[in-house]
Amino acid sequence: MSMRRSAICTVFLLFLAVASSAQSAIIADASRMESRIRALSKVGLNANGGSDRVAFSDHDKRGREYIIGLMKSAGLSVSVDFAGNIIGRRKGRSDELPPIMFGSHIDTVPNGGAYDGCVGVIGALEVIDLLNENKIETQHPLEVVVFVDEEGGLTGSRALIGDLGDEALRVKSQSGKTIGEGISFLGGDPDRLSEMVRKEGDIAAFIELHIEQGGTLESTSTNIGVVEGIVGIEWWEVTIEGFSNHAGTTPMKGRRDAVIAGSMFALMVNKVVNSYSGSQVGTVGRFYAEPGAPNVIPGKVTLSLELRDLSAEKIFRMYSAIEKRAIEIEGETGTDITFRHLDVSALPALTDERIKTAIEASAEGLGLSYKRTPSGAGHDAQDLAKIAPTGMIFVPSKGGISHSPDEYTSAQDMANGASVLLRTVLAIDGKE
Repeated sequence: MSMRRSAICTVFLLFLAVASSAQSAIIADASRMESRIRALSKVGLNANGGSDRVAFSDHDKRGREYIIGLMKSAGLSVSVDFAGNIIGRRKGRSDELPPIMFGSHIDTVPNGGAYDGCVGVIGALEVIDLLNENKIETQHPLEVVVFVDEEGGLTGSRALIGDLGDEALRVKSQSGKTIGEGISFLGGDPDRLSEMVRKEGDIAAFIELHIEQGGTLESTSTNIGVVEGIVGIEWWEVTIEGFSNHAGTTPMKGRRDAVIAGSMFALMVNKVVNSYSGSQVGTVGRFYAEPGAPNVIPGKVTLSLELRDLSAEKIFRMYSAIEKRAIEIEGETGTDITFRHLDVSALPALTDERIKTAIEASAEGLGLSYKRTPSGAGHDAQDLAKIAPTGMIFVPSKGGISHSPDEYTSAQDMANGASVLLRTVLAIDGKE
């Protein structure tokens, strides 16, 4: 273990130190957070009430300008790295220590909501304001980060850990620009990405406050989700070959109908995934039948299979069970089923146990209910977990709705999350 890594581990021995009574009374300003969320939501607002602040667009640029203004008003030293990530730095008492980093993203999906990612950025700025107002100096420097193009494939966090290759830079984004062009548009330099890479030991810890994007917290009346990890994702393309024939002249018992086999396959996936204990999910989200004529028996179906879980081992156990059951469907329907594993997988990213414990202690100290929960969606935190101890704090999403104009998290829930984030940062910093 390097001396630098050893020093970080020593800092973590202070993780569970509870903030002083004066600090424990500090809570986030819900009205201030709500005001800022509303101001940001107006940037890219469309006629449907949703947000079109997609990465690398003019709306994205304006939203970033708003956030940079808030950072500067809070006294942060602001820079844009070569990937286009915005980083606002607050000096620490021992400024040579690796920083504690927290934040999220402000780009949206087309016709998206006002809270996904944005709550984490506004919450991080709220933490800085509370530290300033209460004249609290941290031992570590702090870095508030706004990652670029989270919705387009975690572009900013991948670049930060050195995982954004040349091929990714040529991918066309929702803005119409390639990712490389978009990075340049926002003030980065795609030719110098290697110069900005952070390695293990460069960041003391990363914490991301985020809306749940699901309905578990709301349905259980829980204030805070302590994220256990971000699930791994594996995709397969499944091809089912039957035989196309005349729909009027081919008797039912003589058919090799690919749609029948595909329907049985989709139902089977649901049954197999539900047969395991835990929070794993499986989805057949795409289903194409050929030739697609009403008077022709479908001879071919191409469908997708996606499996998600915190355990990669469980994902492939489920896949093996699905593959075995597919052989039975072949025999029952006279079809051939083949699987092609797609190279778009994301490995599970478990959060740091010490940070989870610190989040729980922070919530408990504020009288907030909490529970451990997996994240079924991808986040920048999954990249940071590869180089630094990482944690995530969830706050409720009304109705479990996200990536929609109807996305909503109350001001009080946002403030609860920011208050927990503040105490967690102070615990990591070793405040007594």
